[in-house]
Amino acid sequence: MAGHPLFWLDVFTGTPLAGNPLAVVLEADGITDESMLAFAREVGLSETTFVQTADESSGAASREGANGEGANGEGADYRNRIWTISEEIPFAGHPSLGTAVAVAISRGVEKANFVQQTQVGLQPVDVEAVGGSDARIWNATMLQEPARFQETFPAARVAPALGLEVDQIGPHLTSQMVSTGLPTLLVPIASREALSACRPDFNKLRSLDENHALNLYAFHFDVAPRHVYARCFAADMGDIEDPATGSAAGPLVAYLQDCLDVDRITIDQGVEMGRPSRIEARMESGRPRISGEVSLVSRGEVHLP
Repeated sequence: MAGHPLFWLDVFTGTPLAGNPLAVVLEADGITDESMLAFAREVGLSETTFVQTADESSGAASREGANGEGANGEGADYRNRIWTISEEIPFAGHPSLGTAVAVAISRGVEKANFVQQTQVGLQPVDVEAVGGSDARIWNATMLQEPARFQETFPAARVAPALGLEVDQIGPHLTSQMVSTGLPTLLVPIASREALSACRPDFNKLRSLDENHALNLYAFHFDVAPRHVYARCFAADMGDIEDPATGSAAGPLVAYLQDCLDVDRITIDQGVEMGRPSRIEARMESGRPRISGEVSLVSRGEVHLP
C-alpha cells in the first residue's frame, strides 16, 4: 500500500534542530479527520499539517516567478489543514511557511509563489531555495490577513498568569488581543531579564479570556534597533512554550505600528528553550508579512488508516 509523502522541517532557522519543528503530510485528500488528529498526537509537535486539494484550485501550483496569486487572481494552489495535538486550528504561521517549502520540494522547483487555503481565507506564500535544487535551506515569506484589534488587559490581570510582578510588565504599552487568523494576547515585558523570568500558570492564562487565547506572546521591544525578544506560551497545545510563532509575529508588528508607528521588526524567540529562532516581520499595504528561513531535516512516507 502506497504511503503519503512526509516531510520534517525546522522553521524560522537556517540551522537544523533549531527553530520550530513541523511535520507535513502531502497527498492527504483521503485521510480522515480522526487520523489527522491521531497522527498529530503521535508526532507530538506544536503543529502538524496535511496538504489537500483546495476547494477552488487555481491550477498551476508551482508557478516559478508568478505573482503570488492564483490563476486569474483567484483560488488557491492547495488546502493547508493545520492540527495541534488537541484540534484543528484555523491558521498558523510556521506551518504555512514550512508547508509551502515541502510542496515546492516535492514538485522539484527551486522557487515558487503559492496561494494556500486555510480556514481564514487565502494567503500568498513565496519560497526560494538557497543554493540550488538540492538545497536544504529555503527562504520563505507570507502575507497574513489584516490584523483585528480586540480586548485590552491591565498589567495586574496578566502578570499573575506569567508568574511576574506588575512592575515587570512594560509600563508604556498595553497588553492586547490581536489576531490575523489566530487570537494572540500580546504582553509587553519591561526587560529581557523579566522575559527570561516568566513562569506561566496555564490555568490563570486560560482564565484571562472566555475564548481561551491560543497564544500568549510575551515580548520585550528594543526601540532603537527595532528588535524584539519574545516567548510564546500555548495553552491549547498541552501547556507548552512555542519556539517560533509566526501567527503572533504578524499581530505584533501590526500592534507596534498602531502604537509606535513601527512597521518593521526582527524577532528572536526560542532562546530560553535552546531552539533559537528568528522571524522578520513588516507591514505591507496594511497587512503583516512574516519571513524566515526553513531547514529540511528529513523526508519519507507515512502510512495512515
